[in-house]
Amino acid sequence: MAETLKKGSRVTGAAREKLAADLKKKYDSGASIRALAEETGRSYGFVHRMLSESGVILRGRGGATRGKKATSA
Repeated sequence: MAETLKKGSRVTGAAREKLAADLKKKYDSGASIRALAEETGRSYGFVHRMLSESGVILRGRGGATRGKKATSA
């Protein structure tokens, strides 16, 4: 996405569908929601909503998890 959208401007119709498809493609190839938000000049919530609307299954949060500790017998 070469051009960034004007912050707060409405995205409707064909432009919205194109943006959603572009965000979906980039998210599926590994980009984070935060990176996409920064790239497009939109908020995290806007990008999250666009991805959800386009049917993307969102990844879980990263970082360390608190799983069960292995017990030694």
